[in-house]
Amino acid sequence: MRIVDVHKRFGGREVLRGIDMTVRRGEVVCLLGPSGGGKSTLLRCINHLERIDRGEIWVDGQPIGYRLRGGALHELHEREVAAQRRIIGMVFQRFNLFAHRTALENILEGPVNVLGIPRAAAMERGRQFLARVGLADWANNYPAELSGGQQQRVAIARALAMEPKLILFDEPTSALDPELVGEVLDVMRALAKEGMTMIVVTHEVGFAREVGDHAVFMFDGRIAEAGSPEQVFGNPRHDRTRQFLAKVL
Repeated sequence: MRIVDVHKRFGGREVLRGIDMTVRRGEVVCLLGPSGGGKSTLLRCINHLERIDRGEIWVDGQPIGYRLRGGALHELHEREVAAQRRIIGMVFQRFNLFAHRTALENILEGPVNVLGIPRAAAMERGRQFLARVGLADWANNYPAELSGGQQQRVAIARALAMEPKLILFDEPTSALDPELVGEVLDVMRALAKEGMTMIVVTHEVGFAREVGDHAVFMFDGRIAEAGSPEQVFGNPRHDRTRQFLAKVL
C-alpha cells in the first residue's frame, strides 16, 4: 500500500497535510499521537469513506477511489468504490454491529450481499471466522448479549469474512473496559502472526512495541516521526513525540 502526498481539509481546517507512507504486505503499522492529529481521518481516506483533496492512495496496485486513464486519475462512481472496499477491512471503535442481527448474521452480510456467496456456504464460513476469534459458541447471540470485547471480536470476524488484503483498526480497544482489552489484542496478535497486513490507530503502546513492524507518530496532520518501535519509543527524535510518550508510558 502506498500513500502519496495526501491532503484533506474540513472547511477551513487542514486535517492531513501531505502524508506519505508505504506499507508492505504482511506488515503491521501502528499510528499513534494525540487526538485531533489526523489518524482516524487517514484511515477513512484509505478506504475512501472520506474523499481526499490532493494526493494518491494505492492498495494492492490500484488507486483507491479513482481509475488511472490516459495518465490521469478519474474519480470512480460509488458502486465502483464499494467494490474496491472489498479488499480493505475496517474495524471501528464502536463496533458498528447491527443490533437486530445475531453475531453470525452480522458476519453474513458482506459475503452474501457483496461477494455473492450462497447463504449456506457463507454460514459455514461465518462459523469458522467466529471460531477463529474465540466465539464459536456465541453465533446465535445478539450484540446486546455480548460484552464489548466480544462485540469487537465479532467485528473483526466480519472484516475477515471479506478476505481483505488490508485491515484498518480505528482505536479498536478504546471503547472497552480495561479487563476486556486483552482479548481483542490477542486476536490482533494472532492476525499479525498469520501475516495479515494491518494499520492500527492505537494508544496501546505495549501492543505497538510488541506487534508493530513500524510505529508512526502523527501530530497536527503530519507524520512527525516514523520508524521501528524500538527507535520511536526508545529514542524519539521529535520533541512532540517525547512529550506524548511521557504522558502515555
